[in-house]
Amino acid sequence: MTKLTDAETTRLHPETLALSFGFDPWLSEGAVKPPVFLTSTFAFKCAADGKRFFAWAHGEGTPPPRREQGLIYSRINNPNLEILEDRVALWEGMKDAYSFSSGMAAIATTLLATHRPGDEMIVCAPVYGGTDALIHHFLKSFGVTAHFVPAGIDAPALAEPLINPRTRSIFIESPANPSNRLTDIGRMKELALRHAPVDPGRSCGRILVIVDNTMAGPVFAQPAKVGADIVLYSATKFIGGHSDVVGGMALANDDALLGAIAQHRAMLGGMPNPYTAWLLTRSLETLKIRAEQQQRNAQQVAAFLVSHPKVRSVCYLGLLTPADPEHAIFQKQHTGPGSLISFYIHGGEQEAFAFLDHLKVFKLAVSLGSTESLAQHPAAMTHSGLTPGDKLQWGVTDDLVRLSIGIENPEDLIWDLKQALEQV
Repeated sequence: MTKLTDAETTRLHPETLALSFGFDPWLSEGAVKPPVFLTSTFAFKCAADGKRFFAWAHGEGTPPPRREQGLIYSRINNPNLEILEDRVALWEGMKDAYSFSSGMAAIATTLLATHRPGDEMIVCAPVYGGTDALIHHFLKSFGVTAHFVPAGIDAPALAEPLINPRTRSIFIESPANPSNRLTDIGRMKELALRHAPVDPGRSCGRILVIVDNTMAGPVFAQPAKVGADIVLYSATKFIGGHSDVVGGMALANDDALLGAIAQHRAMLGGMPNPYTAWLLTRSLETLKIRAEQQQRNAQQVAAFLVSHPKVRSVCYLGLLTPADPEHAIFQKQHTGPGSLISFYIHGGEQEAFAFLDHLKVFKLAVSLGSTESLAQHPAAMTHSGLTPGDKLQWGVTDDLVRLSIGIENPEDLIWDLKQALEQV
């Protein structure tokens, strides 16, 4: 058992608790680190336990705290998943979390758990291409209508006229992928609270503010602190951080929302396997030091790009000044600018491809938040599914390149960018 009292645990920081929270070594032969619980099913001590555990899983009666409800089957609960979920929730300061087999599984399950046919949602664009396709096509086929507004300082004003009694959610990526535009989550929350819910008799019937925080990561932004009802992650990115595992997370404070997400995860089967959860738990231990080094590197890289004659414009939160409209949002929502940089090169696809093809240290690959630096072309890759009109409207043009800065020596990264730009 832990020697820490609840009060002592509360005063500790997430990077400290990430090494021990949610795991009792004496339940696993004194192991300092959690073992991998590679089992599909768990034995009951007696038939009555099985009956009681299943009743709790179905929401019957008055269940004990989630971690005391008893293990049943790894599609429903597993120690590795629970340890991971406890520790990710610490970073956000949220009540609980559910882990998934991918970020898209987390997003899709959460939206299916919280929306019904006939509901409407407001989406701050651009969003990740997979999310865009899910909302534009899959959810539309189930009778959920989405209204898209540009991410940024004007998003709340543009969203308000679109709200009606059928509006169920406001979906935000902040910063937006790949433009790094910031949307004021707090103002969106105020907007949601000012308007009537979808159905006053519906569980959690208020308009939900749902934030995908993948681009910022949990070290430099905690959306729940400024109004998010649900926070989503592709855990593949900063949480995993080594380009060796795929996962997702959904977090909330409301018991009804958590219960709906849990029930849909169990029905749809989108949970990670125990080894994936174990790998993600391992990576959480170094999350803060990785993110801080990536940010230091990104600040130097952004300063280099801004001064380069072949770069038209750089989108990086660390370059915002008090004169920028989004600076005040950054001050409210972030403790640091992170390590994602997008920039527009002079020219178009030909020049962008020439630059990408001459990189030697950066890997030409999608994804982000990993230890190695990555470069990609959003219009042709992650956001290729957007319509030409949407690409133009959201700034996902042929001259745009997105960089995810890793933990290499920053001088080496700048050398690589410089020599590749010379080939354009």
